[in-house]
Amino acid sequence: MITDADVERWLREDVGHHDVTNQVPGETTGRLVAKANGVVAGLEAACAVFEYLGVDVLDRLEAGTRIEPGDTLLEVEGSAREVLRGERIAVNLAGHASGVATRTRQAVDAARIESEDVRIAATRKTTPGLRGLEKRAVVAGGGDTHRLDLSHMVMVKDNHVAEMGLEGAISHFRERVSFATKIEVEVEAVEDAPRAADAGADVVLLDNMTPAETATAVETLSEYESVLAEASGGITLEAVPEYAATGVDVVSMGSLTHSAPSLDLSFRTGK
Repeated sequence: MITDADVERWLREDVGHHDVTNQVPGETTGRLVAKANGVVAGLEAACAVFEYLGVDVLDRLEAGTRIEPGDTLLEVEGSAREVLRGERIAVNLAGHASGVATRTRQAVDAARIESEDVRIAATRKTTPGLRGLEKRAVVAGGGDTHRLDLSHMVMVKDNHVAEMGLEGAISHFRERVSFATKIEVEVEAVEDAPRAADAGADVVLLDNMTPAETATAVETLSEYESVLAEASGGITLEAVPEYAATGVDVVSMGSLTHSAPSLDLSFRTGK
């Protein structure tokens, strides 16, 4: 949820201590308008900014709506000074989130060329302070959030294996987690996939493997009915169909959040 503390932090960063620029008298209306094709996200954050400033939100699109240039995403009405104070923050938040949603939808559409079942997921490679905004944007684009934070699932990574060994690390964490907490294990070699499954992994992450290697690793996991296979590691939009065709359950992509370009939006006041 977007809190007053979030909005106050954003306003303090942008407005500063002596805002002369927006000392504009009277009342006005404002519209957030698309300048490119994409998928809407982040409007809950934009609305929170305007509402905190006492500006009325008249209408807004639902998250996940596909948009074209000229479409209105959000309409507001209120004091001209406060509308203008909220303008840039609202555009930045909605533009960034809609960029994430748009990139996610592109990845989902690419995956559907080969598979109707594979999930496109995000990672924890998010912008500090904006994880909630970005994860909701992934959902708006049709993706899966993956872990929201470290408490949602244990992930045994290369550093854990280096410290405790593959089987040792899995055993170590299995003794400490709740029955409701899954354990995911990252492997970089095909032969380590069944090792991880045998040791008790719920999800095996096939990291930095080629599509051919990924397909082979998925085959080695076919006898473990309850174990999910996830492909990850520098997977581009162009490569998504190849990985979706390997039979993995999940394709995770850090680029959904850390490399999505902001969607081009414009804010216009008056009639």
